[in-house]
Amino acid sequence: MVEQVGAAVDDLRPGDLVVPSVRRPCDAIACPACRSGSQDFCVTGDYTERGIFGAHGFLTERFVEGRRYLYPLPDALRTVGVLVEPLTIAEKGVRQYVSIQRRLPWLSGAGEDQILTGRRAVVLGAGPVGLLGAMLLRLRGCHVTVYSREAADDPRADLARRMGARYLSGGEIPVAALPAETGAIDLVYEAAGSPALSLAVAGAMGPNGVFILTGATGGGGRLEFGADAMLNHMVGRNVVVAGTVNASHADFVRAVDDLGRFAALWPEALDGIITSRHPLEEFASLALHRTGIKQVIDLDIRP
Repeated sequence: MVEQVGAAVDDLRPGDLVVPSVRRPCDAIACPACRSGSQDFCVTGDYTERGIFGAHGFLTERFVEGRRYLYPLPDALRTVGVLVEPLTIAEKGVRQYVSIQRRLPWLSGAGEDQILTGRRAVVLGAGPVGLLGAMLLRLRGCHVTVYSREAADDPRADLARRMGARYLSGGEIPVAALPAETGAIDLVYEAAGSPALSLAVAGAMGPNGVFILTGATGGGGRLEFGADAMLNHMVGRNVVVAGTVNASHADFVRAVDDLGRFAALWPEALDGIITSRHPLEEFASLALHRTGIKQVIDLDIRP
C-alpha cells in the first residue's frame, strides 16, 4: 500500500494498492533490451533484481521504489494481489508461445485467440506458478491438463478441476502414457523444476509443439536418457524449447487484469492457491518447513 508519493507522481496517492516488479535494467548504453524497457531480455547480465541479485527485496514493512516499477491494483484484489508476480511468468510464457507459433506460415498473421483457442496444453507442476499458468491457459481457451506428482485426490488436483482443467497424477500415469491421455501436445508450460520430467515430456510432444521452460532446478543432478530418440523426435516434429524468466511491463499490466478475471470466474480456485497467511516473525520457520501451495507473509502495517 502506498504511504507517500514524490512531487512528480500524479497518478498514485496514499492508500492505493500497488505491486512492484523485480528486475531493474542494466546501465549499458549498448543493451537494446534494457534501453527499450525490456530488461527481462537483458543481454549484458548486469541487471539487478530485488531480493534476488544485487538489490534488497520486499520482505519489509516499508520500501522506496520508482514509480515506473509499480503497478496499481484494484482494491477488490487486495487479498490475492500477491499472486500478480507469479502470474507474470505465465503471461510472458504465453506471449512467447504466440510469437513463436507465428513462425508457421498459416499463423503468421493470426491473432492470439486463433493461435491459442483449442490448443492442447500440459502444465507440469501444481505449485503456484503451475496453477496460475493453468488458469491463464484456460482463460485463453486452451484444453489444459495439469500433470504433477501429487495424488489425484490432493487439494492441488481439486483446484485444477475447479478451473476447468484436467488433473493427471504422475504417480498414476507414467510420462510415456501422457500423449495417449491428452492427445498430441501443442504446448507445455513447465513449472516443476524437474530435468527428468522435462526431458521426457519434450520427447513426447506433438508436431510443431512449443515447450516453455520456467522452473529452475537445484543443480548437481545427472541423468541418463535416450538423447538420440528425443532429439530425433523434436527435430522431426519441429518442436521448439524456449526458456523464460522475469517479465516485462506489458506482462505486469496484463497480469493485474487477468487476475481480476480469475477472481470472477474461479474465485474458490484462486483463493485456494494461498494456503495460509503468517506474521513476519514466522518467516524463518516457514522458509525451513514449507508446506501447502503458497504461504504468504502478511505485514500488518498500522499508521
